[in-house]
Amino acid sequence: MADRVTVIGWDGSPLTAAAGAALSAATLVAGAAHHLALPEVPATAERIRLGSIDLAARRIAGHRGSAVVLADGDPGFFGVVRNLRAPEHGLEVEVVPAVSAVATAFARAGMPWEDAQIVVAHPRTLRRAVNVCRAHHKVAVLTSPGAGPAELALLLEGVHRTFVICEELGTAREQVTVVTSDKAADHVWRDPNVVIVIGGGPEQQSTGTGSWIAGRHPQAVRGWALPSEAYPGGAADPEGESREGESPGLRAAQLARLGPRTGDLFWDIGSGSGALAVEAAGFGAAVLAVDSDPDACARTAAAARAFGVQLQVVQGRAPHVLERLPEPDVVRIGGGGVPVVTAVADRRPERIVTHASTRDEAEALGAALAENGYTVECALLQSVELDTAAWSERERSVVFLLSALRSDLAP
Repeated sequence: MADRVTVIGWDGSPLTAAAGAALSAATLVAGAAHHLALPEVPATAERIRLGSIDLAARRIAGHRGSAVVLADGDPGFFGVVRNLRAPEHGLEVEVVPAVSAVATAFARAGMPWEDAQIVVAHPRTLRRAVNVCRAHHKVAVLTSPGAGPAELALLLEGVHRTFVICEELGTAREQVTVVTSDKAADHVWRDPNVVIVIGGGPEQQSTGTGSWIAGRHPQAVRGWALPSEAYPGGAADPEGESREGESPGLRAAQLARLGPRTGDLFWDIGSGSGALAVEAAGFGAAVLAVDSDPDACARTAAAARAFGVQLQVVQGRAPHVLERLPEPDVVRIGGGGVPVVTAVADRRPERIVTHASTRDEAEALGAALAENGYTVECALLQSVELDTAAWSERERSVVFLLSALRSDLAP
């Protein structure tokens, strides 16, 4: 019985000496059709067309002889190695890697990629991959049938991006095409392909110290739930009163209950100064900041630029403007009452938070959420800001915070 399998990465280059030796000695070879057609595959070896990795692993475990699995690129990077190493198969895995498809795609584009996000798009995860493309300047998407360049472009409707589409890398049919996202849906693309999605903000610039971490870099500003004054237009109004719903304490509680994260689409309805929208974007979520006030939209866009995050500003009045927005995962409602709460609940996000200034208003909002299939919690938040020079009260804030979790997800 085979208890060892050699996994060989293939990127179109001639096989290395180690890969060639392992393949020439193989009595069983598993791979895609184009791998099994390689002249280096022994004519006498049993051949398995690689579909289900688990099924292939069971065949390998029961095989008497030397087994090899061929895979595109680096098989340890979103590849077959993880599945083959599953404890139930009992296989010892040896890997001969090649250049990954992502590294090859960026090489063909002549671009650095230590600052890129990398996602895998399947039909079941396509929406989350699109949300990452909304939220970040540079994303490499490893596509699959039904979740390719055309589908990415359709879900990015209204968001301008540049696509670098790399088809059949490493083969004689390799092709690299650069198109805008609005044009990508008009073409049939060959599998397998990698899509580099670029745009929405400036590329990270090199510094004297150089980059030190791959992927999403930490924000330059430390912390979150920052004072309102940290955001353009976020200070108190000329009369000295804070805008309702803008206090850092309430913002912190709302973000804690929503937990926006990479792959989420976050709606911020009534974005105001943009402080909450910017902080949600800083957590990696894709953000749609909605406000009917043109000045508020301008403040939100300015805050996003100041903090170096990407978000999309939508001017319009809820609930009507919500009808044309893509499906949210988490939503903050800054105003609009029961009609807006009901319209949001109809879209079935996982979590919703809103606030009220009176108990009657809180009860009405909570009842609307509960009637629409949400488990609701309410807390009365009170904060007092002190002037530490005289230890006297500077400002007091009292608000009802409502947080709702879709009932099918509630414990």
